[in-house]
Amino acid sequence: MTRLGDLERAVMDVLWDAAPAASGGVTVREVADALDGRELAYTTVMTVLDRLAGKGMVQREREGRAWRYRPAATREAHIAQLMLEALDLGGSRDAALVRFARSVTGTEADVLRAALSAEAGATGPATGATAETAETGTTVETGTTGPATVEDGPTGRIEDPRPGRPALDEATDR
Repeated sequence: MTRLGDLERAVMDVLWDAAPAASGGVTVREVADALDGRELAYTTVMTVLDRLAGKGMVQREREGRAWRYRPAATREAHIAQLMLEALDLGGSRDAALVRFARSVTGTEADVLRAALSAEAGATGPATGATAETAETGTTVETGTTGPATVEDGPTGRIEDPRPGRPALDEATDR
């Protein structure tokens, strides 16, 4: 997955924030207006969105003479992929995971435990059941076949990104 520059990140934040309300996507003008404090030219925003489409970060659809843009995956899927890429940077993955686990808050640890339990099919929810954390609203679902998935609200599914497993890209889920 591609790391984003500052302007690309700001544009993606606009798209991610608009995603549930604007399921048909947003126009370049709508993105430019949402970036009001940056004083960017319309063509600059259009170029950034075109490059993000080329990187596979956004999907676009023609509407008359304009394009409508929407994120190809949720913010959470993007962050999860970045975390996995960071683990692959070298050194000991196990040591990095342990250090990360020790740095999370109690609520975050609860979310991780629920997801890991569901994945293992062990002490977590029964097969086919779901568990939801009260604070974040993240649902952990175990499947009757295949790996568990984590759903982040109504926006989509973050599937197990390990080799041979479905990717984090949600475009195929729509």
